[in-house]
Amino acid sequence: MPAASDRKSTNLTLDKTLIAEARELGINVSRAAEKGLAAEVKAERDRRWRDENAEAIRLENGYIEEQGLPLAKYRSF
Repeated sequence: MPAASDRKSTNLTLDKTLIAEARELGINVSRAAEKGLAAEVKAERDRRWRDENAEAIRLENGYIEEQGLPLAKYRSF
């Protein structure tokens, strides 16, 4: 988690029942929202990377299908 000086205050609109339940359970809503947002950012970056590199991945997979794995003869499993 970022240091307090790296944090920015923001406004969110969240389901009031969910907020009440989180508070009742002692969940830090700000931290939970930050973790959820971090997971979404990572998932979107991963998705974009896969999209941007789809052709290279397809070509590499095709090469391996045709030629086999490089150095496969040295594998012990």
